[in-house]
Amino acid sequence: MANPRILWADDEVDLLKPHILFLESKGYDVTSVTNGADAVERVRGERFEVVLLDEQMPGMDGLETLAEINQIMPELPVVMITKSEEERIMEEALGHQISDYLTKPVNPSQVLLTCKRILDRKRLRNEQVSQSYLQAFNEITTALSEALSVDKWIDLYTRLVRFDLEIQGDEGVRQILEDQYREANRAFGKYVEDSYEEWIRRSDQAPNENRPLLSHEVVKTAVIPELGKDRPVIFFVIDCMRYDQWIMFERLLAPYFDTEMSFHFSILPTATPYSRNAIFSGLLPRDLAQKYPKIWADGEEDEYSRNRDEESFLQDQLKRHHLDSRLRYDKLVGTADGREFAQSAHDLLQHDLSAVVVNFVDVLAHSRSDSAVLKEIAPDERAYRDLTKTWFQHSWLFQAFKDLATTDCTIVVTTDHGAVRSLHAAKVIGDRHTSTALRYKYGRNLKCDKRHAIFVQNPESFGLPSTGINSNFIIAKEDYYFVYPTNYNQYLNKYRDTMQHGGASMEEVILPIIRMQPKS
Repeated sequence: MANPRILWADDEVDLLKPHILFLESKGYDVTSVTNGADAVERVRGERFEVVLLDEQMPGMDGLETLAEINQIMPELPVVMITKSEEERIMEEALGHQISDYLTKPVNPSQVLLTCKRILDRKRLRNEQVSQSYLQAFNEITTALSEALSVDKWIDLYTRLVRFDLEIQGDEGVRQILEDQYREANRAFGKYVEDSYEEWIRRSDQAPNENRPLLSHEVVKTAVIPELGKDRPVIFFVIDCMRYDQWIMFERLLAPYFDTEMSFHFSILPTATPYSRNAIFSGLLPRDLAQKYPKIWADGEEDEYSRNRDEESFLQDQLKRHHLDSRLRYDKLVGTADGREFAQSAHDLLQHDLSAVVVNFVDVLAHSRSDSAVLKEIAPDERAYRDLTKTWFQHSWLFQAFKDLATTDCTIVVTTDHGAVRSLHAAKVIGDRHTSTALRYKYGRNLKCDKRHAIFVQNPESFGLPSTGINSNFIIAKEDYYFVYPTNYNQYLNKYRDTMQHGGASMEEVILPIIRMQPKS
């Protein structure tokens, strides 16, 4: 096992050589820097178990450095070392959630004992989380063998995500968790396959324990009730955001907002032309295609053109609910769009409802699929989640949220679908008119192993438009992606281990809806 790594930031670090040598003799690797800016850069680029931070340094002082470190790695233990015993300094440091503090002059044994106490606490915490999961393992396995309600599925998924976030270092336990995750997704795919037609059939009734809230009901349920409360409502749809990614965002937003969370299920296929249009129109794709036949037909093979009319869809939905709200709509695709938006975030307050589509997380998912560099940086879902968090904490979107936190508004955040890391291929047979998506396809007489896909023989019973006689959809389960027999191995290797959406996995279907109120 590698030696624990300590970062020590002190402008008088030359005087601390005996302390550093003592720590190294006890099995620690110590990296020293002389200022706060260098400490922040080290934390951003390297892994440390503990940071020892001098409170009084020229330039960026200890408290400023602490705030930056907390933004980058909120879980990283920091020990503040100060010459001052002022109560104000200690209160500020404790307010930034330091792990401990020492008063100069410090002796080597003091530092050693503090580091050991923190690291042992971290080790014990990791052991406790691992033990907690192992105790929950049988309970989750038993639950998967039973007929679960919607709420029970949401509870099971969120528990698995929390364990995934918290289990650190114990690779044996992580492997057990990953295996159980796959088992859960296998059961979830079967659950959706067995239940979905009934959900659609009863979609004119209120959601309950046997039917989830679906994409086309999100605005009616989570946004419209907030209108008319004498404060502007800002509705963010972050394309392709998974629940675990939202947890990363939420931790950074916690100082600024009070939040309430609920969930909805994405309609199938879990893809932008279907699920996001359903959110904005308040209609299932079947009904949307009937109401707007030209718009649907014009976007037949183009995911982006099918989402060109979200603003008018939302306006029509508001009118159906007899609302004449002042509406603003923004779709933010690139960084330039986002920065311009963040600079004028306060302008959103001039409208009753502002709808904001954020495409970057979706772009990141597709970029990881296409870029060997990004795949190296984010080789698995944990690293992909961390990469998303790194983007968010330095993004224009985070800045816009912080600016809105100083106003009197209500923010509702959700997503149209999530994404799953696709690791297994399923052979599919179709003609040249078959659609090209990897996790769902529609066409004539599609064939595939039924263990790997949901077959939709009657699209209208799934709330989908029919594309003609003998037309059907197939929707991938678990982490499968569709590959044609022609050039099978070439496409198998090209698309394996890419982030995809459109299928019926927990990550793609079970999605958060967050209501946020500024704490100020």
